[in-house]
Amino acid sequence: MKKIILLVITLLTIYGFYGFKIHNETALENSNGIHFYKGTWKNALIEAKKQDKLIFLDVFATWCGPCKKLKKTTFNDEKVGDFFNLNFINIAINGESNEGRILMKKYGIKGYPSLLFVNFNGNLKTIKTGFHSSNRLINYGKKALN
Repeated sequence: MKKIILLVITLLTIYGFYGFKIHNETALENSNGIHFYKGTWKNALIEAKKQDKLIFLDVFATWCGPCKKLKKTTFNDEKVGDFFNLNFINIAINGESNEGRILMKKYGIKGYPSLLFVNFNGNLKTIKTGFHSSNRLINYGKKALN
């Protein structure tokens, strides 16, 4: 009997964790903010070419306070999401990953967060660093499109 109870508890724990994980992933996918591309930088360039869009690249670090604040506030803003999801291929890359270090060197990035607008050939249009409000980020995006 104890084995059956232990098995039931284990299965319920696994099911509860799995259900929680799915709920959180679904909530992120359904957020009103910026939807970030899940692939590699190279694939984002290909996607940008297919869709004839610029790329909005967020280069961040996991320990960076302003990066966390951007994700929590500005990137979750509905009007920011509406504008950026319509006009850009959005991608966020950890600057301390292998791919991130290559991009930091290529674009001369010295700090976090660095927000870049890049064409599908990988040519930099503009770069901003630090935390920015929703309105300011949208204005930067509008300037990059011109």
